Amino acid sequence: MFSRRLGIDLGTTYSLVFIPGRGIVINEPSVVAISLIDKQVMAVGNEAKEMLGRTPDTIVASRPLKDGVIADYKTTESMLKYFINKALGGVRFFRPEVMIAVPAGITSTERRAVIEATLQAGAKAAYIIKEPVAAAIGANIPIGSASGHMIVDMGGGTSEVAIISLGGIVANASVRIGGNKIDAAIQEFIRKKYNLNIGERSAEDLKVNIGSALPLEEKLFMEIRGRDSIQGLPKVVTVESDDITEAIQDELAGIIQAVKSVLQETPPELSADIMDKGMILSGGTAQLKNMDKILSQATGIPAFLADDAQLCVAKGTGIALENLESYKKSILSTK
Repeated sequence: MFSRRLGIDLGTTYSLVFIPGRGIVINEPSVVAISLIDKQVMAVGNEAKEMLGRTPDTIVASRPLKDGVIADYKTTESMLKYFINKALGGVRFFRPEVMIAVPAGITSTERRAVIEATLQAGAKAAYIIKEPVAAAIGANIPIGSASGHMIVDMGGGTSEVAIISLGGIVANASVRIGGNKIDAAIQEFIRKKYNLNIGERSAEDLKVNIGSALPLEEKLFMEIRGRDSIQGLPKVVTVESDDITEAIQDELAGIIQAVKSVLQETPPELSADIMDKGMILSGGTAQLKNMDKILSQATGIPAFLADDAQLCVAKGTGIALENLESYKKSILSTK
């Protein structure tokens, strides 16, 4: 089946592309490598991420999105063009309709930048859907029902908390805390405690392999290589899971505060629904060990990790595209 529609979860860390009927067709890092000599795009996605921190002076590998919004317009446009072409094939007779998920807290100017970049990248029409709504749809939450549903979507750049009822957002908070800030906190902690400078990829490996929101009963250990910050020489240290738990507490406190602020704004009738059903966690950062437990402890509301948590937003954009009429209220703007 030839598809002229695709949904994109344009994330700070990863971008995912969903085609109705085919599912997730691309899941690659939101990284672009550009040659400084002729300003040409050298690589995008997986290939560009391999270059992070390893490029010569003539090549810059960077993330064009910061905290969930476009920081570098031209590079984002190049990245979108690459993802659209890769998903649909280079030779096309039709320009696709594209739906992009954006943080709920972005400004109208930031939203317009996403729409313009999508159209410039080759889309016939660009639709915008708020990330918490897309995540809820992707997590199979019946958002159209007259009942309160709570979603906490934790990505690379932002964490979005929303109460959804009758297809719309009743209360929400968006904090620019996500996987990237957590990685940066790990880098800083390792530098201070072990006098070791590590890259963002090593920090991410520590987070994924031994990181936990709460101290683990059985401690985990991992060897990490970096540069000694005093002598400047290569060095290997063994890091334990409690180090990572300690390193990320401030970032977790910011996410917990956002969840509490939304609960405080929620009308009483919907609060009762949330108490019954609990909150659903989606996004890559939600997969951190014990993230559900720390949120439950802090709020008294059960927390459940969605199936395929990292894919929820991308799936939601695809499902909303397939059912544009049903989700009209939830879709923010079109062009």
